[in-house]
Amino acid sequence: MTQTCADAAPVGDTGRVDVTDLDRDPVRQLANWIADARAAGELMPEAMCLATSGAEGMPSARFVLMRGLDDGVVFFTDYGSDKARDLRDNPRAAAVFHFSAPVHRQVRVSGSVAKTGAEESDRYWATRPVASRRSAIASHQSSVITTRRELEAAVAAVGDAPEPVRPERWGGYRIHPEVVEFWEEGQDRLHDRLRFRRDHEGWRLERLSP
Repeated sequence: MTQTCADAAPVGDTGRVDVTDLDRDPVRQLANWIADARAAGELMPEAMCLATSGAEGMPSARFVLMRGLDDGVVFFTDYGSDKARDLRDNPRAAAVFHFSAPVHRQVRVSGSVAKTGAEESDRYWATRPVASRRSAIASHQSSVITTRRELEAAVAAVGDAPEPVRPERWGGYRIHPEVVEFWEEGQDRLHDRLRFRRDHEGWRLERLSP
């Protein structure tokens, strides 16, 4: 079963996840599932496992928080971090969201990655707690430190300015989705898998075997 966003659902598609119920924009559909999870009591539905790989092809994964959802998936980090170094050499990434409520679901997103503009990074920076901003200034993410006291001293050295200025080495990235897959648990391992793939006509939707 394959369709573009403008097509009607094919006759005979009787999966528990009905394609006619899905938003034809997979990013909006992801937002819907995040909202469902939050309403059902998930404490942090915006958490996602971000996978990158550098020039040598070694994969690396870690959890980060999704901080924006528009034409892509936005997160923020130190541009000197391991993930940022990977993205400098290979500006592509994959992210996985996992929800246990209201039902067991997973969403996979993959595509190219680009830095957000300075203004967008500034806007998000201003929403962070002041103490978190001071820590981000003091901590050069992924760099080796001798002791925790060294880190705490660096935070203290930042001072107590009421509005710490965002360092240029800290900012955002946006994953521009090329493939988005929605998975929902089914009985007897008959899970639902629905994959959106971007092509020259827009989004193409396919049902996959679990």
